[in-house]
Amino acid sequence: MHFDNSEITKEKVLQASLDHWNHGKTQEWIDRGMPIVMGKREGYRFWDIDGRCLMDIHLNGGTYNLGHRNPELIETLTDAMQEMDVGNHHFTGVTKALLAEQLASLCPDGLDYCCFSAIGGEAVDLAIKSARYATKKKKTISIKGCYHGHTGLAVSTGDPVFKDPFLCEGEPGAFVQVPLNDLNAMEDELKKGDTACVIIESLLATYGFPIPKPGYLAEVKKLCEKYGALYIADEVQTGLMRTGKMWCFEHEGFVPDMIVSAKGFGGGIYPISATVMNRKAASWMFDIGRMHGTTCGGSELGCAVAMKVLEITTRPETVERVHKNTAELTRRVDKLKAKYPDFLMDYTQRGVIMGLNFNVRDASVSVTKPLYDHGVWAHNCRLHPNTMQLKLGLLVDDAYLDELFDRMDEGFADAIARL
Repeated sequence: MHFDNSEITKEKVLQASLDHWNHGKTQEWIDRGMPIVMGKREGYRFWDIDGRCLMDIHLNGGTYNLGHRNPELIETLTDAMQEMDVGNHHFTGVTKALLAEQLASLCPDGLDYCCFSAIGGEAVDLAIKSARYATKKKKTISIKGCYHGHTGLAVSTGDPVFKDPFLCEGEPGAFVQVPLNDLNAMEDELKKGDTACVIIESLLATYGFPIPKPGYLAEVKKLCEKYGALYIADEVQTGLMRTGKMWCFEHEGFVPDMIVSAKGFGGGIYPISATVMNRKAASWMFDIGRMHGTTCGGSELGCAVAMKVLEITTRPETVERVHKNTAELTRRVDKLKAKYPDFLMDYTQRGVIMGLNFNVRDASVSVTKPLYDHGVWAHNCRLHPNTMQLKLGLLVDDAYLDELFDRMDEGFADAIARL
């Protein structure tokens, strides 16, 4: 669809959003002085409809791993549309079968069965359903401060800030949270014998990207095996090479029972997510395969795009660039930390994902607004508000890094002056 820009103004779009889309969210960004209406987008930049260019280091949670409007992905989708559409969720299809085969080949041995959904929350819902079917138990254990999506079962695993306003606490005792890195608390829940699954985001994005203590995740998996529960690795934000490995849990040397992937899986071009399962977790597929379906989740168009996403992601030159930029991020952030030691306190990092911890109460006010004013779009962590997310795309080049850190330097100096 072509829009006549002479008929569209930023004021009209914002007013229509206030009146008919999401009043609270729209008003919040207006109040913060960042009333973004996305217009043109390309690579790791997007433009506000008023012409302001922003370097994107949030990437919509990793959706734009491969950049906005990646031309290879657009070409793939355009070609697929010459012959395909969404398809039919009752039947297999060429791209559906080939994507499942390709994805399984990129997972550890035993994770051989794939089911596709439209979004991450839906894929998490399926993972929990699969665990309940396989174990004939109901309880899900998650980590305090976590977030796994806004849909039915997924939101019930998350922090109260996400579920309580919508009365999504679930059945009493069906969703339990324990502190990160506390194996005793985890075992105390598991040994009750009523747990279907444990779900853990390999880095807790919404809680500030804390890196689990070495060995913790692997020990949780052992406890799951001991007490007959399944382990779900939520790799929605941390998978697809962002940490220097295909999946973040691979840094910890264990194999989960299920993997959930989304966001960057569709390259920002077509919404698609995946739940990858071992034979036990996938037992419903063999027993009652028709009892789960999603009309658009296994779209043949989306599968075509995801196949190209996986191909680009695993190219040797992509992996080499990620490893190079991992080292560059460390060096450049260390330099900023040394320059602003009372402002940028410390950081966590795994690959090209970083959580920058500032000596402020709320980075969304004190840090991201000055960065926005200097042409950088960043976002803080909702449940760890002094932490700013820095999520670098997989294909970022040296020139982009040079410009980004010049702008971040200027933004930090401005932030300190405002404080």
